[in-house]
Amino acid sequence: MTLNTNALANCRMKKMKRLLLTLWFGFAAINTALAGTDVQPSITTANGEFVYKYLLGEIAGQRGDLSLSGQLFLDLAQKTRDPRLAERAAKVAAYGRNQKITLDAATLWVELDPDSLEAQQASSQMLASAGEIKRALPHIKQLLTKEDARAVTFLFLNDLFMNQKDKKESLATVQSLAKPYPDLAEAHFAIAQAAWTAEEMELAKKEIQTANALRPDWEVAAQMQAQMMAKASPDEAATFYKGFLARNPNAHNARMDYAKLLVNLKRYTEAKPEFVKLVDADKENPETHAIVGLLSLEANQLDIAKQYLQTALDNGFKDPEQLIIYLGLIAERNEDVAKAIEWYKQVPQKNSHYLEAQLAIASVTSRSEGTDAAISLLNDLKELSPQDQMTVVQAQASLLARDKRHQEAFKLIEKTINSTPNTPQLIYDYAMAAERIGNLELMEKELRKVIQLQPDFAAAYNALGYSLADRHIQLNEAKTLIETAMKLSPTDHYVLDSLGWVEYRLGNHAVAIAHLRKAYEIQQDPEIAAHLGEVLWSHGQEEEAKKIWNKALEAFPENTTLTNTTKKFKS
Repeated sequence: MTLNTNALANCRMKKMKRLLLTLWFGFAAINTALAGTDVQPSITTANGEFVYKYLLGEIAGQRGDLSLSGQLFLDLAQKTRDPRLAERAAKVAAYGRNQKITLDAATLWVELDPDSLEAQQASSQMLASAGEIKRALPHIKQLLTKEDARAVTFLFLNDLFMNQKDKKESLATVQSLAKPYPDLAEAHFAIAQAAWTAEEMELAKKEIQTANALRPDWEVAAQMQAQMMAKASPDEAATFYKGFLARNPNAHNARMDYAKLLVNLKRYTEAKPEFVKLVDADKENPETHAIVGLLSLEANQLDIAKQYLQTALDNGFKDPEQLIIYLGLIAERNEDVAKAIEWYKQVPQKNSHYLEAQLAIASVTSRSEGTDAAISLLNDLKELSPQDQMTVVQAQASLLARDKRHQEAFKLIEKTINSTPNTPQLIYDYAMAAERIGNLELMEKELRKVIQLQPDFAAAYNALGYSLADRHIQLNEAKTLIETAMKLSPTDHYVLDSLGWVEYRLGNHAVAIAHLRKAYEIQQDPEIAAHLGEVLWSHGQEEEAKKIWNKALEAFPENTTLTNTTKKFKS
């Protein structure tokens, strides 16, 4: 091989130029960093070690080694006592998620520049996230002494304490910090947040009401007060929002919450004009069109939903494939199978929504061409991850169960669970498949296993509790299980239904009716209708029971639980 000396010389010259440029900009950066400090920017002070460390810090940062970069800048800050180098070290280390270097650098930064609001904020944030609340408090108090920073400090106060395990202690700390500022709305807002997190509901309500009284048109506080009200009475929360928006028509976020609440309350006629106002206020934002489209879809206003989602898609929504999925769903609900499949097929294979689209195609196909055709489509999917393969099996089992082929569904999940043990969701599906083939002993065993593997799996507690109550056995344990599910998922209508059912089995008819009515208000499910009707009938309210059953039978004439219940009591 012949050595090209000219090429080699050119290469060396390019390297020399790059080195000279690096040194030039390095010295310029050093001079900038040291300008105005006691260490004057000169060749004398910028000695070899300093220059070497500074340039090494720059290069390490450019190469992505942010921990090394942050440590080098911190070393320089400690030697020069320059706050700007400490700031640089803190920011670089924070970006690199190196908590120790960030904390050391932020602490030095605030020591060198105690009047800097940014330094106080950075130091308090890092100390709090490291669990050093006592060390953070002096910095927080210093921030609160500055009038122009006080309100903002109270607003991010609860974020500082987010990782603290003792929420009661955090509340006490916030109250102590807020005490000197009784006329500041943000101080009361911070207490309300802390009280809410600590489950001190009455205090939270009192403080948020005070915050709103001090600052009546403050949107964030109004939203929080409405959310608290909605826990007890969604209708009262809606009335509160309506009054607030009458006074503050440009409160976009509050209007969005109001529209969502109206949809949840199924007050669709009232929700519709709110959709229009939201879009009119933010016509160029595809995200607003998308949200309004989804709210309209939830309200089953399909034409309006399609219009808004299409506009969001046309205007460059950041996740177009998700909108395509929803547009396919709208076509499904309009019983346009061909159009639905056309939409779903637009999701490309490498996209994160691809499997979701394929499952939707299979679901549509099962209704138009049969379960076997749908399962065959899913069998043909290639290059699936283990998690995706499990999802496909769950979907196939669900299709078989919908076709009342329960034994096949059970065998399919059983085969999969042997190769994917200790997967709570799959074990739960296995338990439910066991129930459908009448193997209640296996169902109970597997549900208890789910609870052991994942103690916050609300559906497992609910399913086991409901099964015990339905069989009229171990009723006290059944109630405890369902109450645990309620704590984990307090708005789930299925859990409310189970709670009503176990109270009925225990003979507490009035309590049972209250729970079942609430569940039925949330979702007019046929099985909830069957249970509510049975309890009403047993409580002497036969006419109301008949009305509920007849309405449910019109919508769900083939539901087994509903038909069996009505036959039992009407015969």
